[in-house]
Amino acid sequence: MSGTAIATKALRKIYPGAVQAAVEALDLSVPEGAVFGFLGPNGAGKTTTIGMLLGNVRPSGGSGMVLGKPIGDRNTRRFIGYLPEKFQFHEFLTATEFLDLHGRLYGLDAKTRAARIPEALERVGLAEKAKTPLKAFSKGMQQRVGLAQAVLHRPRLVILDEPTSALDPIGRRIVRELILALKAEGTTVLLNSHLLSEVETTCDRVAIIRRGQIIKQGTLAELTAQPASVVIELEGISETQFQAAEAFGATEQRENRLTVATENISALVAALVGVGAQIRAVTPAHLSLEDAFIRLMEDDQKSGSEVDSQDAR
Repeated sequence: MSGTAIATKALRKIYPGAVQAAVEALDLSVPEGAVFGFLGPNGAGKTTTIGMLLGNVRPSGGSGMVLGKPIGDRNTRRFIGYLPEKFQFHEFLTATEFLDLHGRLYGLDAKTRAARIPEALERVGLAEKAKTPLKAFSKGMQQRVGLAQAVLHRPRLVILDEPTSALDPIGRRIVRELILALKAEGTTVLLNSHLLSEVETTCDRVAIIRRGQIIKQGTLAELTAQPASVVIELEGISETQFQAAEAFGATEQRENRLTVATENISALVAALVGVGAQIRAVTPAHLSLEDAFIRLMEDDQKSGSEVDSQDAR
């Protein structure tokens, strides 16, 4: 990764008649060759941001660069592949005819189209459906053929908006493997998905947006980091044992497991054994991306409520 594929500075969009900006002071940095997760709740500003990056939505303020050129640069768009969340395809076309149409729109010659269309269908697991009309495709199959058109011209940047929303587990696996293959080829992928397990599996870095602003971005390790803590599994937990663990730091109990915020693990174990605990296992605690996302949303919501309360005073 030699540079930055996407960079925005104080990017802003407020739609006519709106009271609040859809995107406000957005600073986003996506390294070249990375798979970058773009996350946030519904209405957070993800779709508007993608629209501005593609040049389909005019910013109200700030600036942005895509592949080294200002956002909206027409020549740059030929190096971008895009699969929108809500797509409408020409259902009377076969899969091959559909991709041939998009290949011509991308400026690919007939020989190149003839070589790349079967390859693209193979990559999304639809090689056997090449001559099938799109009207016979399921929602998931249409989503996969849409992904094939997004990578047909071998773009430098691929933007995927909920690419696995209609897919079954097999379809999600195909998309996951394609995303990782694109990364291996040096292609930058911007992935917007509500399936955080997919993001956690494929992405190098993640940005989380809420109310039009980035509240945190970084590597997965940085987003899921938490203070040193340990999970201890016991043969039942008495009140005395819980109190012994609580003396070492903030403690959370889930069934027969205690999560304790402490670095002094040996002393904690000794204290629990001293009050009759039978310990099954001791492991370092780990936040999933979903846990980290929910905590950030809750913390941001609390901060927003505090600000609103102060303004009311």
